[in-house]
Amino acid sequence: MQRAINWFGLAAGITTILLIAVSLFVPWWIVQVGDGLFQINTSPLNTNFSLAGSQPFAIPIIWALNIASILTLAAGGILILVYSLVPAKPYGRKLLDFSYKKPLYAVVFFVVSLLTLIIVVRSAFGVDIPIIGAQTVQLPQSMTLGTTITALVTASFAWPFWLAVAAAGLCVGARLFHKRAVAGKQSSFYFPSAPPLPPAAT
Repeated sequence: MQRAINWFGLAAGITTILLIAVSLFVPWWIVQVGDGLFQINTSPLNTNFSLAGSQPFAIPIIWALNIASILTLAAGGILILVYSLVPAKPYGRKLLDFSYKKPLYAVVFFVVSLLTLIIVVRSAFGVDIPIIGAQTVQLPQSMTLGTTITALVTASFAWPFWLAVAAAGLCVGARLFHKRAVAGKQSSFYFPSAPPLPPAAT
């Protein structure tokens, strides 16, 4: 007997659930101002701030958006897991169409949000925040009462961001190989039949 399974979808679902778990504790992007003076830890699932080594704190509206992202991504991860085990069922394609986009949207939205933030800060305050690497930033004197204040700003992507990219890629792979999975060509699980019994001795 042959059972069709979309192995890309199975890997995507497991990776997405793992991504949710680690993103609750490890951010996707970290910005640090000075030597621990101010730090931003951000991801679609958990964004918080810390000042001079204090306990991280969150802004309520951002926290609410993070909760919505967690629920959306969790729904996508669970449903693509279910789909990957029953891709040939009549409802399989609907589960796939709903779920495979969620990690991709999370990554794209996150990157676009970072770029938008950097552009807005540059336009409004004349401060260049690096998206990755280190840069010495001088605050506008209009904000410092004429005093020159400079600080080293470092920014980097943490490993959960690349895990999110991998999850998004696996989800897209599940969508691309859907037809082959249904046909049993791309991902099949075989249950070999029992060998025939030897003829009875006469």
